[in-house]
Amino acid sequence: MSDLAATDELFFTRAGLDRARVENIVEDALGGADDGELYLEYRVSESLSFDDGRLRNANFDTTQGFGLRAVADEATGYAHASELSEEAIGRAAKTVKAVSKGHQGTLAAPPPGTNRTFYTDENPLGLVDFETKVKLLADIDAYARNADERVRQVIVSLSGEWRAVQILRPGGERCGDIRPLVRLNVSVVTGEGERQETGSHGVGGRALYDTYIDAESWKAQVDEALRQSLVKLESVAAPAGEMDVVLGPGWPGILLHEAIGHGLEGDFNRKKTSAFSGLMGSRVAARGITVIDDGTIEGRRGSLTVDDEGTPSQRTVLIDDGILVGFIQDRMNARLMGMTPTGNGRRQSFAHRPMPRMTNTFMLAGPHDPEEIIASVDKGLYAVNFGGGQVDITSGKFVFSASEAYLIEGGKVGPAVKGATLIGNGPDVLGRVSMVGTDMRLDPGVGTCGKDGQSVPVGVGQPTLKVNALTVGGTAV
Repeated sequence: MSDLAATDELFFTRAGLDRARVENIVEDALGGADDGELYLEYRVSESLSFDDGRLRNANFDTTQGFGLRAVADEATGYAHASELSEEAIGRAAKTVKAVSKGHQGTLAAPPPGTNRTFYTDENPLGLVDFETKVKLLADIDAYARNADERVRQVIVSLSGEWRAVQILRPGGERCGDIRPLVRLNVSVVTGEGERQETGSHGVGGRALYDTYIDAESWKAQVDEALRQSLVKLESVAAPAGEMDVVLGPGWPGILLHEAIGHGLEGDFNRKKTSAFSGLMGSRVAARGITVIDDGTIEGRRGSLTVDDEGTPSQRTVLIDDGILVGFIQDRMNARLMGMTPTGNGRRQSFAHRPMPRMTNTFMLAGPHDPEEIIASVDKGLYAVNFGGGQVDITSGKFVFSASEAYLIEGGKVGPAVKGATLIGNGPDVLGRVSMVGTDMRLDPGVGTCGKDGQSVPVGVGQPTLKVNALTVGGTAV
């Protein structure tokens, strides 16, 4: 069954909506508007957590609803409800029509269709029974506690969802998408004396549980979380000052996502509130740096067959060999900027309007061997994993904490350090990258991006990078 046929079954057959009448309501609601759509959503989700040797939480949730949007120039009328009925959609139509009252827009052409899909449409929640999931968490807990006598606490979580959406536009244009999403996360606390440290690792993606509940897979997650925790137990105070910094591959791409990726989203650039505003076609990074946003990678957490406006996902080059060549666009901002939508119109749920958001954002590999990069640093920092951070989109300034980092001394990786923070400016840092590694890697599938109160799943990635003279905050030595 195609995703469109499957979503027809959900929204029109089971929910009892009459498609022809719903299409008439949408047609009337968007009269005079420049753009808009009816977004239908059905979502089932679950989460289980195991802590202190026992099952602490087990939640299951079902939600459904719609969001109706009308766009007139820069103004947006949006109404939503969890009631899937013609009456509720009709009430929403009266609300959103107000935005286009007196406006004589020409409705934008619908998105092109696509026959591609980048993930299964099966529901992961029902393919593994509850008892098996609980046993999995208990096995992980036992394995972690038996791995090292210094383990003091283990927290394991498993979550999954199955989301079906259909997008309707005037004229009967429709598309459907079914999106699975699962995640397994392990945190391990170890201690020696009064000192305790935590390590965590997780995996996930648009796949089924069997991808991650295989013993070989989950043991690897436990081993990595334990390794991080034990490394931190041996860490020393981080130095402070300006120094060369080597960023590891994979998850450190979160810095790229936050400090640079958000600044390349269309809404910030249309409103000229991004540090990259007005720089299209200009050099914004060192030669050899190419940054991509790609929602078409098979099974990845940030991938989408179509975005939440119905535009097929695509691979968008944002920075090409250091030159700014593209922005991340939804339909409205692309239209107002005279550009083409890139399949990045995303929303958290039916209760939220779409906006330009990243999917899987990463930097391409370069010519340098990672060992060569580290060997080039006489004294500096090697940052392998990151925790939280803050970014000012307008100025590009950021502060990020390194959850796993090491000193580099004489071209060799030295002791682990604790409390290191990286402080800088996104566009400035792009110009300070002097070496790009051959080892581009995507993160393990745990990224979640927040913007304007909305959270969506994303992916990040990068190769090993050398950044010259970056400010490191820590404990002065």
